[in-house]
Amino acid sequence: MHDVIIIGAGSVGTPTAMSLAERGVKTLVIDGGSSSGQGNNKCAIGGIRATHSDPAKVALSLHSLKTFSTWEETNGDDIGWYMGGYTFVAYNESISGSLQEMIPAQQKAGLNIRWCSTGEIREIVPGINPEGLLGGTFSLEDGSASPMESSYAFHRHAVKLGAKFHFGETVTSIRKNGAFTVTTDKGEYTGARVVNCAGSFAREIGAMAGVDLPVYPDMHEAGITEPVERFFNPMVVDISRTTGSANYYFYQYSTGQVVFCITPDPPLPGKGTGETSTFLPQVAGRMVKLYPRLANIKVRRTWRGCYPQTPDGSPVIGQVGPEGYYAAVGMCGQGFMLGPGAGEVIARLITGESTEEDKMVLNSMRLDREFSGAETLR
Repeated sequence: MHDVIIIGAGSVGTPTAMSLAERGVKTLVIDGGSSSGQGNNKCAIGGIRATHSDPAKVALSLHSLKTFSTWEETNGDDIGWYMGGYTFVAYNESISGSLQEMIPAQQKAGLNIRWCSTGEIREIVPGINPEGLLGGTFSLEDGSASPMESSYAFHRHAVKLGAKFHFGETVTSIRKNGAFTVTTDKGEYTGARVVNCAGSFAREIGAMAGVDLPVYPDMHEAGITEPVERFFNPMVVDISRTTGSANYYFYQYSTGQVVFCITPDPPLPGKGTGETSTFLPQVAGRMVKLYPRLANIKVRRTWRGCYPQTPDGSPVIGQVGPEGYYAAVGMCGQGFMLGPGAGEVIARLITGESTEEDKMVLNSMRLDREFSGAETLR
């Protein structure tokens, strides 16, 4: 009999297990992969930002940033953390106004962010295209880390603290008769509570417990270049739209490679992981126009992963459905950066230690909200 059974050992499930184990909670994690982080975590590009328009997401990410930025000092593992910051650039008045309007609320939520002039952005991103540049935001304490190294480090720490992981098992049913019985293709396990951290499969796992979770994956592609000497620091994000795509973003990883991604417009629903021939020409043209210094760097490979989307671009976190059933799902492609913070909130909720900030987050991300509108910086 386990205190908690977590379904999913990815960007959210593994740090949730770690947070529970730190509190002495007897935890079992079940995942169909061969090790932790073999789903969408494996496809993440590694960006970690608290630069959001939703105060609840700012709060979660600030906790995550603390975990990532202090991990090596606290636990000894090099997870590739690099504090390069994030800059959202503006090349039209609408985006400039929107970004500036968000800053007071972001600062109130605890984010270290400021508006930068055109000249300041040109210093932060040397060589950026100055034509039409109106400035941008800069949040110094955002950064990046290795999704693979982080997942493995969180897993090792959780196991050291007593959490158990069963890999290579697919959940087939969830029943509740007092305690929960979770059946897989290899066995049955009982637990007082269940936490759904199943990423792209969150809706299917929710349905097994009679919970309708509005999580609908869509597909995004990413790529990585050859390593080169560092020539810029922050993640550069352009939220303008053009035919076929919305925002795109890129940064230079701690070992020198430039990593990049783009958001298809309209979205491409589904769970496919096969890369396409359209992605690279589409994203390369936009990136090189914005940052001409990228033009001659060779691309090593591209890949595709899934963003488990909700209708409003924010996660579902908290108690849902039958008593003792929890969800931390619908991260909308931000599971890597939100995962440690979400894991802490779930762990404190289960152990009765929720803070006032936790209550704000849980209220904002509750399942029974209206899901109207969409977060601006989703």
